[in-house]
Amino acid sequence: MVPQDSRPADVPKAVEVDKAADADTAADADTAADADTAADADVRATDVPANEADDARADKAPDEASEDDEEDGPRRSFGRSVGLFFRDVLFILVAAIVISFLIKTFLIRTFYIPSGSMETTLLENDRIIVNQLTPDLIPIQHGDVIVFTDPGGWLDPVPEPELSPVNKVVDTALSFVGLTAPDSNDHLVKRVIGMPGDHVVCCNEFGQMTVNGIPLDEPYTQLPDADSNASPTDFDVVVPDGYLWVMGDNRYASADSADHHAKEPGHEFVPIDNVVGRALVVSWPAARWATLDDYPTVFDGVEEARTTEGAQQ
Repeated sequence: MVPQDSRPADVPKAVEVDKAADADTAADADTAADADTAADADVRATDVPANEADDARADKAPDEASEDDEEDGPRRSFGRSVGLFFRDVLFILVAAIVISFLIKTFLIRTFYIPSGSMETTLLENDRIIVNQLTPDLIPIQHGDVIVFTDPGGWLDPVPEPELSPVNKVVDTALSFVGLTAPDSNDHLVKRVIGMPGDHVVCCNEFGQMTVNGIPLDEPYTQLPDADSNASPTDFDVVVPDGYLWVMGDNRYASADSADHHAKEPGHEFVPIDNVVGRALVVSWPAARWATLDDYPTVFDGVEEARTTEGAQQ
């Protein structure tokens, strides 16, 4: 027979044991939760300063960059302005040199007058500007003051002056843009009196020169006195095709067509192909600045007379 109180006595013990186990488990769980919470708190506590530092650095970086940009901005702007300025100056210089070279090559040139053969129209050491469109595009006319290369034997050889290396460079540069004419000694300047086909004679009973029978009243000539003939030598010529008869305004001090006709017959005419251009103005000295007239009224009727005289011949 089983005693009555043996099972009931054991049951409360088991229940107590379970309760104790549950209490321990709950305590362990609370401890673990507290530990996790503390750990999380520590992590958050550790993370917050780092994040704040990053945020501070992030906030500070734009400010520092802005300050650097403000300091560098004027320097970059100034440097860019200086660069653009020098670029523009270089462009202007190159353009000026190119334009000057083209003008000198195709349009105008400067020459200086080395003698007094064209006085008083041109004085020694005057500078003149010559239009190079004559005769290729603009025809030569009676009375034009022209510059031409030596047709042969008109000029005495002139030794080239000794120049230092620096002066040679400067002279070459100025010549390149047309501001000097180192070859002026190889050129002559005279006034056109006779064109191809003209009959030129000197002198009539009044000491005048005639072209195609038309007497010329020449206000531009310099003569020894009022009674002097228009030329120191007499001549009677017909200008060949492609050639010109030219004379200096200072008639008694000019090695021109009349002078060479007397000394070397056959060498008195100037080929039109030798003409460099027509002198337009005296450009230097400034006090003598003036345009050069071709005196059309002096040669009025000469062209028509040529046709008439040719028809009569």
